[in-house]
Amino acid sequence: MNLLIKSATVLDTKSDFHNTQQDILIEKGNISKIAKSIRNPNKYREINLENLHISQGWFDSSVCFGEPGFEERETIENGLRTASKSGFTAVALNPNTNPVIDTNSDIAFIKSKAEKSATTLIPIGALTKESKGQDLAELFDMKNAGAKAFCDYKKSISNPNLLKIALQYASNFDGLICSFAQEDKIVTSGVMNEGITSTLLGLNGNPALAEELQIARDLFILEYTQGKLHIPTISTAKSVELIRDAKRKKLDVTCSVAVHNLWFSDSDLKDFNTNFKVLPPLRTEDDINALKEGLKDGTIDMVTSDHNPLNIERKKIEFDHADYGTIGLESSFGALNSLFTVKKAINLLTNGKERFGLKNDPINIGRKANVTLFNPETKYGFNDENIVSKSKNSIFQNIALKGKVYGIVSNNKVVLNYSL
Repeated sequence: MNLLIKSATVLDTKSDFHNTQQDILIEKGNISKIAKSIRNPNKYREINLENLHISQGWFDSSVCFGEPGFEERETIENGLRTASKSGFTAVALNPNTNPVIDTNSDIAFIKSKAEKSATTLIPIGALTKESKGQDLAELFDMKNAGAKAFCDYKKSISNPNLLKIALQYASNFDGLICSFAQEDKIVTSGVMNEGITSTLLGLNGNPALAEELQIARDLFILEYTQGKLHIPTISTAKSVELIRDAKRKKLDVTCSVAVHNLWFSDSDLKDFNTNFKVLPPLRTEDDINALKEGLKDGTIDMVTSDHNPLNIERKKIEFDHADYGTIGLESSFGALNSLFTVKKAINLLTNGKERFGLKNDPINIGRKANVTLFNPETKYGFNDENIVSKSKNSIFQNIALKGKVYGIVSNNKVVLNYSL
């Protein structure tokens, strides 16, 4: 694949060309030249777009597709196409399929389905067999097959000894254990954040305490085992404090936050829109402010779309009975770029790679081309036209966003949202 990118503003703090406008020549998938002006005597394909910006390829640490078993929600092929068109050159795929991804053959199947994609798929294996929370799955075998982390998606580890054993065992092969932060016995039948709004709406509440208790417990176990832990999608101010304290103790812990938990609060549920039913639930404005501070000071390591396609039958029912989840790949950049400066948004979208076993590819001569192309100034209303996913359950429907993705160059392939 040969390509000439014209007049692109480079946003990459690890690049020699950061914050400058350059032409970038890509030959056979590698960056062969970067200069203010590059001629094109070989008549390579050119990309010359309005207000073109370029960064290292983006990474999402938590996406769901459905295949195998739930292809009506999303397939791996279209899920990766969605990721590519949303600017992501790599995504970590959750194991919540049917059957659950809990063996080395399952990992091999998932990887084989993604071999020809521009977006790299990072498999996450189930932590326990069938994600039932009883016995550890084949962690070492899955690691050898290509799994980079282990997690029971949206299912907490109720048995503390199981988490202890998992952290100890995985430390033998540098495995990353993920623990969803929720004490189910506190949540019971709660479907939204417990507070004034849940009382007004007559909906059962899921208190912040349920998340914070689990995190406190997990961090105690982590300190005991000296393992390697990732806590996905935290949502409360106290959770930020707990993880900040753990990092001061030099514990090997990382965490993420979902984009929608930075944007919406529990007060947005007043219309009983089931697209707003997510897990962890939308919290308060105070929680949102604490999450943003956690991102600014580095307590929270990465942001995820927590992309979870669900077909209409799973969402267009009573709020109590609807499934948790929203799609988010397509809206991630526009949402983050609306909340933060473009440089901070890009920083958040490129963090987390090394934690999940990926190399950073700076935009420098001689490096592989693994880049995202975008215009940070475009403003638009997010609607069905912007959705590439098979499922349309977006929490950002009809929300004004800023910044659009042009496409990606990755794995010696080009995927663009615009014909050239």
